[in-house]
Amino acid sequence: MKIRVLGSGAGGGFPQWNCNCHNCSRIRRGTMRSSPRTQSSIAVSSNGVDWVLFNASPDIRSQLEAFSDVHPRSGIRDSGIRAVILIDSQIDHTTGLLMLRESTVPLQIYCSEMVRADLTSGFPVFTMLGHYCRVEHHAVPLDGGAFEIPGIDDLRFCTHALKSKAPPYSPHRHDPHEGDNIGVVIEQASTGRRVYYAPGLGEIEPHVERAMAEADCLLVDGTFWREDEMAHAGIVHKLAREMGHLPQSGSGGMIETLRAHEHARKILIHINNTNPILDEESPERRELETHGVEVAYDGMAITV
Repeated sequence: MKIRVLGSGAGGGFPQWNCNCHNCSRIRRGTMRSSPRTQSSIAVSSNGVDWVLFNASPDIRSQLEAFSDVHPRSGIRDSGIRAVILIDSQIDHTTGLLMLRESTVPLQIYCSEMVRADLTSGFPVFTMLGHYCRVEHHAVPLDGGAFEIPGIDDLRFCTHALKSKAPPYSPHRHDPHEGDNIGVVIEQASTGRRVYYAPGLGEIEPHVERAMAEADCLLVDGTFWREDEMAHAGIVHKLAREMGHLPQSGSGGMIETLRAHEHARKILIHINNTNPILDEESPERRELETHGVEVAYDGMAITV
């Protein structure tokens, strides 16, 4: 199984266009050992030709242009992207769908019913695309059930609901529903190898723990280092868990959680611009390395 990290940053990317935090200011000045990051998205394939896109960030055009495996191979209009799976309906995961409107065939989009509802109401991307390439929506199960995608050989996908909030624009922002956010197990049938992908993970529920225990590679939420990171950076007084993200440090944090999965390759993705792990020379980065935890970067190639 081949995985390409198209974008590894959280909403706003790194550096964020209007941010002067400790990290953003230093990378602009060239005084920080790090690399810029676009907003979170990955592509997955079993054969290196036919790919499933996970999320479509506002940076999707530059991400796909930097990835030659999905470039047109035949005819005037073509792409290696066969389908899109949406983890949630957040703006940083769905706005890029509008950049795919030139498709000559309907976009095959797999997402929950709650995400479909958001994208036809509060942020009517599906409705807008109906005037261009159209959307064919496929509902995904929320109980861990498996499904296959036509044209994507040897891979199957198991999706389950995660505890989360809908985006601020959603009509049910303050009334969470099952399916506002999902985690995905990607399994290669011929090898039995599994990847667990959850870029937004605020709580380790029993079904999440089981999925992580059975995975060979964990590609999970790396948004914040500390619970009060946004307040510590002087930005907003919201805690990480209130924003739907499990911080890496502290009791019950991601480092502690990943410690129980020594068998798996562990990679953090969806990293916020305030997170000190972006600094490759920081103590926090060294602590991750001590625990065998990697930090995703744009263009990262993973083979499972």
